[in-house]
Amino acid sequence: MDYSASNPGMWSLIITLGILAISLGVALAMREKLPFIRRAMMPTAVLAGFILLFLKELHILTLNTDILEMLVYHTIAMGFIAMSLRKALRPKGEDGRRTGRLTGLKSGAIIVGSYLTQAFVGLIISMILASFMPSVFQASGLLLPMGFGQGPGQANNIGSTYESMGFEGGRSYGLAIAAAGYLCACTVGVFILHHWSRNPMPSVYRKLDSLNTENNVSMFQSSNEIPVSDSIDRFSVQFILVLGVYLLTYLVTWGLTSLLTLISPTLGKTLNTLLWGFNFIIGSALALLVGKILDSLNSKGIVKKQYQNNYLLNRLSGLFFDLMITAGIASISIQDISGLWFPFLLSIVSGAMATWLFLKWACRHAYPDYQREGLISMYGMLTGTIGSGILLLRELDPSLETPAANNLVIGSSYGIVLGAPMLIFVSLAARSTTMCLITFAMVIIYWLFLSLIIRRPETKR
Repeated sequence: MDYSASNPGMWSLIITLGILAISLGVALAMREKLPFIRRAMMPTAVLAGFILLFLKELHILTLNTDILEMLVYHTIAMGFIAMSLRKALRPKGEDGRRTGRLTGLKSGAIIVGSYLTQAFVGLIISMILASFMPSVFQASGLLLPMGFGQGPGQANNIGSTYESMGFEGGRSYGLAIAAAGYLCACTVGVFILHHWSRNPMPSVYRKLDSLNTENNVSMFQSSNEIPVSDSIDRFSVQFILVLGVYLLTYLVTWGLTSLLTLISPTLGKTLNTLLWGFNFIIGSALALLVGKILDSLNSKGIVKKQYQNNYLLNRLSGLFFDLMITAGIASISIQDISGLWFPFLLSIVSGAMATWLFLKWACRHAYPDYQREGLISMYGMLTGTIGSGILLLRELDPSLETPAANNLVIGSSYGIVLGAPMLIFVSLAARSTTMCLITFAMVIIYWLFLSLIIRRPETKR
């Protein structure tokens, strides 16, 4: 093998990781030394991402976009696997009862309800503008929930489909919305966090966290864990668990997609992208299953020691999310925003405002014990990605003690089922003006149905 610089396959990943590491170090130094950045509560990973984006757009630095996108994809999944492997205490409310049984379903309804809110706003704008601007595709408003709510993957796919149906530049338009949504999640989210820092709200979970941290030993390890002086480093064990579950995630996803394709090639083609795109949900579910199996083996005495360490798993997930956020921002292409400036700007501004107002209402009903944590994490995810939701949440809840982070994963699982009608809406709206109006009515009706789920009284465990 050629180990020299003439073999790009040998060094490209290492060079990209090195650039990400240096940008994080520079951003950390800037946050420490520049008071205005510190006061703005600009997270280090976000600042590092914008530094790289700025240098890339000025052609000062060349970045391998394929590797950046690959890192974003893999680190999201591994970050959530690390979180799901934790043996965290299940938080309780002020009355000491367990969190509600309907929280997962409500989280899914909030996610899909946000898609519908964005679709409602987007369709109003695109249908009105299409009546006197021939360059505007009447169904292009549905690219708002695809880009904001579901991210660049779906925005790219649906945009390409609309492009084949006559929307010139549909793919670029969808990707531009996804990029703008991510920037909105970071900038608006940081502004909101800065505002909240002046008006702190008491949190049941923050009180619980402060009580738990009094026991300093249990914070770093439990009594039954493998010893520090064991033949393998404890951090290595956490890494083994995470990578092992991620390999299992790959095998399970590959098996499912292969089986579906064997049963029905059309169905397999439809669900293939969905399953691989949401591999972090499969990974989280498998991590929970592996944790349950280890607990069962431990209780039966087959496995003598506890191998998960909550503190190290938190640090590991933090590392993955920091890399994901920095790489995600750096991979944005400003050139995707080409033409259609007026509908584009009107859509993203209106969509961001409508999403915030809807989530503010929904989270007040669904997450009464941690409204701000639930609101900021959902807003970050539903304008950007799950990673940006975690990013904003960590500023309020550094140790992820509230259920807000888990709600993003569990809610996304429910959201796959509840969001299935969105695929019908996207397909119907592009067929004709009449079908676009029918789709608009269906969006409203389905939104009203999901609002009933969100407002349903919670039962406590």
